[in-house]
Amino acid sequence: MKAAILKDFGKPLYLEQVESPKLGTGEVIVKVIAAPIPHYAKSVFSGERQYMLELPLAPGAGGIGIVIAVGPDSTKLKEGDWVLCDPTVRSRDNSVNPDIALQGISARGKGGLKLQQYYRDGSFAEEMRIPTENAILIGNLTNDEAVKWSALNIFLVPFGGLLSIDLKAGETIAISGATGFYGSAAVATALAMGAGCVLALGRNKTALDHLVSIFGDRVRPVVLTGDEETDKEKIQNTAPNLIDCVLDILPPSVSANVVRTAIMTVREYGRISLMGGVGMLGGKDLELPYTWIMRNSVTIKGQWMYRREAPQQLISLVKAGLLSLDHFEITEFNLEDINEAVEYAANEKGAFKLTVVKP
Repeated sequence: MKAAILKDFGKPLYLEQVESPKLGTGEVIVKVIAAPIPHYAKSVFSGERQYMLELPLAPGAGGIGIVIAVGPDSTKLKEGDWVLCDPTVRSRDNSVNPDIALQGISARGKGGLKLQQYYRDGSFAEEMRIPTENAILIGNLTNDEAVKWSALNIFLVPFGGLLSIDLKAGETIAISGATGFYGSAAVATALAMGAGCVLALGRNKTALDHLVSIFGDRVRPVVLTGDEETDKEKIQNTAPNLIDCVLDILPPSVSANVVRTAIMTVREYGRISLMGGVGMLGGKDLELPYTWIMRNSVTIKGQWMYRREAPQQLISLVKAGLLSLDHFEITEFNLEDINEAVEYAANEKGAFKLTVVKP
C-alpha cells in the first residue's frame, strides 16, 4: 500500500510503498477514504512543538474509512462498515488512569509513547490498523460524504471540553479563542448542545462577525483589547445572564493573560475547561488567585481530548440534525500531494477551514 512516511523532523514526508498493516486480536484494519490535516501538523513534523513521536512512522490523526478486516473478538463491526477512526488510543490495562497516544501525531508520557510505538499506522496512508474500540460506526456514506464527515475529528476536540464541564441547555458559555480552528468548532458544538448564549471572544472583529452571520444572535461577539480589566468588563456586559462556564482553546502563541481574563468572568459555582496550548512553547504560565477560586467555588478542569464515549455521542448530534458538517470550507488533496497539503493546512487555519487528504 502507499503511505506518507515521516522519517526525520524538519524533512518532507516521503510517499512510499510499504507493507499493509497486519491484523491482531482487538484490532481492525480500515481503508482510509478521507483524513483531516490539523493546522498544526507542520509544526509537529518540523519538530517545533516537540511532541513525543518516535520516527519513522505514517502520521495522520484519525479519519473516515471502510472496515476491511476485523479481529476475532469483534462482535458488532464487520467488513464494509463505514467508521470514524478515533485517533485517541488508550491503554487497556488500567481503566482508571490509562496511557494515551494520539495515533500518528503525539503521545502523553512514556506509556503513551509505548502505545504509539505499536500503533504506527496513521491516516496518511491507504490503510491503517486501529484498536477495535476506536472504530466508531457511522452508517453508509459515499466517498464524497466521507470528506465532509472527516470534520468530526475537529468537532471532537472542543466537544471533549464541553462535556468535561457538563454544559447544559440554556446556559451561557464564553469561548476563549472563538475565531480559531478549534474555537469556531467549539462555538458550533456548544450551540448544538443547547447553549442559550455563546460569548465568542477574540481580537478579529471580522471573524467574530462571520460567526454571528452563520449562527445568529445566540452568538454574541466580544472584541478583546488586550487589557485585562477592560476586557473582563466587556465580556460580562455582553452576556445576557451570568456566565455559567468558560472553555479556553487558545493556541500556544497566545499570552496567558488572555486566558485569565476569560476565566475570571465566570459566576459563582462556574465551571472552566482548559484545552488550549498556553505555555506549551514557553512564556509565563497561567496565574489564578487562590482566594477568588475558593470564595467563588469555581471548578477548573483540564481536558486533553475527550472521554471514550464522546465520538458516538457526537455522531448522534450530527445525525439528529443538531450539528451541521456543512460549515467547513474543505480543500481536498491526494496522498501524492501530502507535503503541499500540510503546508496549505498551516496557512489556512482560520474558522471552518478544513484540509483533507484522500488516500
